[in-house]
Amino acid sequence: MFTHITQSPYGTVKLAEKVAQRVREGTVICLEGGLGAGKTLFVQSMARTLGVQGEVTSPTFNLMNIYEEGFCPIVHFDLYRIETEDELEDIGFYEYTDFPEGIVLIEWAEKFPEALPDDYVKIKIEKIKDTKNMRRITFSCVGEEHEEFIDELEEFVSGD
Repeated sequence: MFTHITQSPYGTVKLAEKVAQRVREGTVICLEGGLGAGKTLFVQSMARTLGVQGEVTSPTFNLMNIYEEGFCPIVHFDLYRIETEDELEDIGFYEYTDFPEGIVLIEWAEKFPEALPDDYVKIKIEKIKDTKNMRRITFSCVGEEHEEFIDELEEFVSGD
């Protein structure tokens, strides 16, 4: 686990780009944080770095977007409006998260911890109190599969 502080939205974009440069196909990334923390900005920046050409929007009303034109397929879930685990089944959540092809990005993952796969990368984005644009971004993993990735990412990010 490690934490990185960004000073501005631009800093958050640059950090997301670095994550995208290192992420491996088959990874599920769960993004946590309050409204306006920067989860969607993070996802947009990762998707662009991974080659998505079109607009990357939060699927708050669609619940899921799939981008296939980049380096690999990207599946983007926003669970904010989901109320029950049954709804996850209805949108095909488990089909994408149990055996991911490409990269799966899940906003508001903390709403359904029991529905998440055994192994995933967790990115928690927090606004830093009494600042407008600073964010504390904590990277960790659940399960053992992504421990090496987190270590590599820490070294890559701190190499600035």
